[in-house]
Amino acid sequence: MLDKTQFMDPLPTVSEMLPLDEQQGQTFPTLVRLMQRLLGPEGCPWDREQDNKTLRRYVLEEACEVIDAIDSEDATALCDELGDLALQVVFLAELARNKGQFGPDDVVRAISEKLVRRHPHVFAQTQVSSAEEVVKNWEAIKRTEKGSRPLLDSVPRALPALQRSQRLSEKAARVGFDWPNAAGSRAKIDEELSELDEAVKGSDRQRIQEELGDVLFAVVNFARHFEIDANEALRGTCDRFTKRFENVERRVIDAHGVWPAVDGTIKLPLEELDDYWEKAKLENS
Repeated sequence: MLDKTQFMDPLPTVSEMLPLDEQQGQTFPTLVRLMQRLLGPEGCPWDREQDNKTLRRYVLEEACEVIDAIDSEDATALCDELGDLALQVVFLAELARNKGQFGPDDVVRAISEKLVRRHPHVFAQTQVSSAEEVVKNWEAIKRTEKGSRPLLDSVPRALPALQRSQRLSEKAARVGFDWPNAAGSRAKIDEELSELDEAVKGSDRQRIQEELGDVLFAVVNFARHFEIDANEALRGTCDRFTKRFENVERRVIDAHGVWPAVDGTIKLPLEELDDYWEKAKLENS
């Protein structure tokens, strides 16, 4: 456990930005000290109540906000969101320190050693001729490190299902478990859709759910054959749908003064809404 007296000293502060060519990670200890203070006897009650499970959601949310900042190409937002994500790393490491498991320096040491091991073409004498060969070597070294771990075990279950399905498909394809071309993958979609239709006829909700999952997996596998990220494809569709629906909403309000009540007490004909939708598509194609 941490000694309470260490929190009595003034905490270091980062009062100004260092020039980029002078930044060597020397400010990271400040974050560690701040987190220690927050978790200390005189620290924050909320922080002290947290554990790995309660922080799980924040790790995911902060990672997603980093992705949003990347997509927006906003460097200021990216800098801010990376800080939030770094906080989660330090937070979890300090919780582990308090349990006597590991600390923040162990986290950095472990990833540093891993990077050296998995880049023998940089830190050793291995020769490579392409990025593809680097990936192949990386996977081979990873398998050596993990021992006899099943091939698909390295894909995290916590990944969003669409992203996880694509990673599983990629892993299986690397060992030859794949259609020779996109045609076989496309035919699989029709096969799974047919099985979904049969499940719907039987009104078996559990089977419908399973067959729907099979359809989605087949579609993701089809996307992989064209080197399309299914998650990004769906994200683009969601963005377009949102933009077009906002257009429909403006048209409804212009025409009726209000949006139909969610509880169904006010309804507009589907034909009218569909007409607005088609107009929105023309404006936001």
